[in-house]
Amino acid sequence: MVVGIIIGASIFVQPAEINRHVPGIPGMLAVWIAAGVLTICGALVCAELASAFPRTGGVYVFLKEGLSPASGFLWGWAMFWTVHSGIIAASSVIFGRYVAYFVPLEDSGIRTAAIAGILLLSFINFLGVRQGSLLQTIVTTAKLVAIVLLLGMVVMFGSPASSSKPAAAMPPASFRDFVLAVSAALFTFGGWHMVTYAAGETRNPEKTIPKALLIGSLAVTACYVALNAAYLYLLPPDRVVSSTRVAADAAYAVAGSRGAAAISALVILSSLGVLNGVILSGPRMYFAMAEEGLAFSWLGRIHPRFHTPHLAILLQALWSCFLVATGTYRELYTRVIYTEWLFFALMAAGLLRLRHHAGYAPAYRAWGYPLVPIVFLAASIVVAIILIAANPLQAATGLLLVVLGFPVYYLWRHAHH
Repeated sequence: MVVGIIIGASIFVQPAEINRHVPGIPGMLAVWIAAGVLTICGALVCAELASAFPRTGGVYVFLKEGLSPASGFLWGWAMFWTVHSGIIAASSVIFGRYVAYFVPLEDSGIRTAAIAGILLLSFINFLGVRQGSLLQTIVTTAKLVAIVLLLGMVVMFGSPASSSKPAAAMPPASFRDFVLAVSAALFTFGGWHMVTYAAGETRNPEKTIPKALLIGSLAVTACYVALNAAYLYLLPPDRVVSSTRVAADAAYAVAGSRGAAAISALVILSSLGVLNGVILSGPRMYFAMAEEGLAFSWLGRIHPRFHTPHLAILLQALWSCFLVATGTYRELYTRVIYTEWLFFALMAAGLLRLRHHAGYAPAYRAWGYPLVPIVFLAASIVVAIILIAANPLQAATGLLLVVLGFPVYYLWRHAHH
């Protein structure tokens, strides 16, 4: 579950975003290790909270119990306006970029393909969970095949690329650039917190979940390091930085157009899988909020024939399509990261607060307490602040959407109590 949820489609494009800030294999290796360590720290915090509150809702429940109902509401609010819809939009752009390998498309064509992907998969999920689950099984296999195939090509047929820029000419990355690179890497690790939602249905959760998170996160980190080493082995660093389809370009370097076509087809399937999984899970949280009276009641309506939260699926699809039409890929994923990691900092603060409550009795207590949650909290704030400072105008717009949730929450409570 850990590996299947974390590995998505962004690993097939994100290295270009990372190598813009930290060129070369040593810097890249340090970035992926740092992102992996942060993921493990966050997952351990989440594991303890999931064992204490094994209920549907995940981070929404953790924030509500650890800090306040208002913070839980804000997470759900931010999920719709920025985080969840932003992941759908960014993943659909990856889908559009790899479709463009087979059908030459300009930027507007890529956006159109991305929107078409969102609408198609939203319709499949509108028809029922069974259809969405079947598709998920197919595409999860596809992304793992793509990774194994690409690494196999490198081992069997790969030869090192000649770089147009000597390694000695690459200056060491500044702290700011390193953090920006880590934030780009963190987008590829997204979804780790979803595994903890199953704590209530896991045997010996106090042992099983931390072990699964540790092994799974280490496996994903090793996989990502190997893939990025493969990209930098096959392509010059400047080519990696300029590539919008780095997996296809790497496959082309080792196996020509047929190899690139095979990898591109598998990445298309992989991006459809990520899209499908996120489209499937998002409306369930909006449904839970509607059930608790924290969202419009119509978001909790179930279709009489297909038994799905059809209005929540429709609303999510329309907003995600709007984000695709109005934002670039970089804007989409950076907005997701700084918003999500600000809430992760709050989640860690909630854990530190809960540890002092007399009635708090988790089945599992996080390793390395209090160092792990404190390091995770501090790192989350640093990542968010540097991302916001890198593009303050765009960040102000994204954060304004989140902050607007405060008056909405209190007006909503006043109107319904």
